[in-house]
Amino acid sequence: MAEPGPAAEPVGYARRSAPAPSASVPARSSVVPQGDPAELDATAPEREESLESQAPALPAADPAFAARDAGPAVLDGGPGPTQASGAPWSYPDPDSNRAYPAGMLLTQGDWCPYLTERCVDWIAQKRDRCRRYAKPSVCHGRRISKRFCIDRYEYPNEKGVLPAVMVSWLEARDACKAEGKRLCTEDEWTFACEGPGGLPYPYGYVRNPAVCNIDRPTVIPDFKAFTEDRMVADEVFRLDQRVPSGSMARCVSPFGVHDMTGNVDEWVVNEKGEPHRSGLKGGYFGKIRARCRPMTKDHNEWFRFYQVGFRCCSAARTAVAAGVAPGVPHAARPVLP
Repeated sequence: MAEPGPAAEPVGYARRSAPAPSASVPARSSVVPQGDPAELDATAPEREESLESQAPALPAADPAFAARDAGPAVLDGGPGPTQASGAPWSYPDPDSNRAYPAGMLLTQGDWCPYLTERCVDWIAQKRDRCRRYAKPSVCHGRRISKRFCIDRYEYPNEKGVLPAVMVSWLEARDACKAEGKRLCTEDEWTFACEGPGGLPYPYGYVRNPAVCNIDRPTVIPDFKAFTEDRMVADEVFRLDQRVPSGSMARCVSPFGVHDMTGNVDEWVVNEKGEPHRSGLKGGYFGKIRARCRPMTKDHNEWFRFYQVGFRCCSAARTAVAAGVAPGVPHAARPVLP
């Protein structure tokens, strides 16, 4: 009997091989909108230094959670909290594997819409790259209660698989809909990235390219190649510096969501609708902001490029409907000091 053929490919260039990140990566970035071709200007003036030697050691897990963390550390077949994921600041909600289908994480808590993040050590202020932020971030006004589910990894939401790229906002929206999900809103994506403590980066207050796939060397794209169908795949491959989803174990948010900054830009819904319904969050592997708060609004719903991907969100079932007790509120969990 003939062997079954391979499964259908997800949208975009999801499974092309990507080179492994080097051991030491120069730190670079840009203040222009993430995903904008202007970011790729290799001649922009900025101070380049390696951050890996300057970043402090990551803090140990809070002792109050040691007993719980020593227990089973698998949710939905993925990495569990603290030691299992290598990220002591990450506490995935224990209801995630019951509040929605496998592969999604329950994200709930009180989110701050208006937040001040004060940079105390700029790498390049003109290009909005900060080495270190003051602790803590300062919330202004009332917090808003949030409860939703988000994919653990970038689409196709599979650990060890390269995330899809060359996907338009419209294609991303339809791909999520086909799975009974939807694109995340800007606010949902931000909360899932920064957690209740409003972290500038999903892992804390100090930028670190050893944690997430950011600050890779610039490779200037051949824009003409993107106008010729026969040349696109090879050009994407030449520019590609993605890493497989989940391969950087510490690149995980307080809610347990992986690769939210760096790797690929992610489409979200710009709820203000101006200038487009589409927005990009998180940045990609290049020299960009790669923080939780900023959103690029310049690209319309038909835009696609070599570093643009997405992940999906969904409404969460209520604890009563799911037949489970609510998990530990994230507001009561520790964040990085």
